Amino acid sequence: MTKVLIIDDDRKHSQLLQAYFKRFGINLVCAADAEEGFRKLNRVDPDLLLLDVMLPGKDGFEICREVRKSSNIPIIMLTARGDIIDRVSGLELGADDYIGKPFEPRELVARVQATLRRAEATTAPSGKLVFDGLIIDPDKRAVTLDGADVDLTSMEFELLLILARRHGRKLSRDDILSELRGIDAAILTRSVDIMISRLRGKLGDTGKPPRFIQTIWGLGYSFVGTPEEHA
Repeated sequence: MTKVLIIDDDRKHSQLLQAYFKRFGINLVCAADAEEGFRKLNRVDPDLLLLDVMLPGKDGFEICREVRKSSNIPIIMLTARGDIIDRVSGLELGADDYIGKPFEPRELVARVQATLRRAEATTAPSGKLVFDGLIIDPDKRAVTLDGADVDLTSMEFELLLILARRHGRKLSRDDILSELRGIDAAILTRSVDIMISRLRGKLGDTGKPPRFIQTIWGLGYSFVGTPEEHA
């Protein structure tokens, strides 16, 4: 059974969601604060983390930052604050998606299922993509650069795969977001830019000219890595 951990101080609401999630074959494990959340994160080893922004003590942003230091578990932020900057902040810290409170339980289940599909899917066509020391393995969902592993979130991996499979093509932000499912339309432009920035940082792609991802001013981005044959 799929295991999901929710860290939310509204215990009653979490318990109601727990019963609802069971109908979809999801075991929802509940925690009310950061301390309890980290304890259960280590013990339960969930497939996905639902993380409320407004928490006593450490807030959701702090927890997300800590989790991302050692784990690429899919994270969905739950936020009662409607400011775009709050939602963007979660993505900037490595969250895969967010949903505003109040929400319909069925929508949350759908977001969870979509995020898990992104994390688990082995997208066709299979076969490794190799560019100038960068190896992308869609089957294993693994990335290495110059022989070293690169830890990417599920969303970052999808973004890299989208760009690499369209090597040399100019992709607008709308083109990218149409394939990156689960991101709210309200922050399309900013969210793509943030994810590109995070991806560049992990690939060490900060020089000029860029090694892998080029900005096309006024349009979007293009993957410019040098293709290699992979035996």
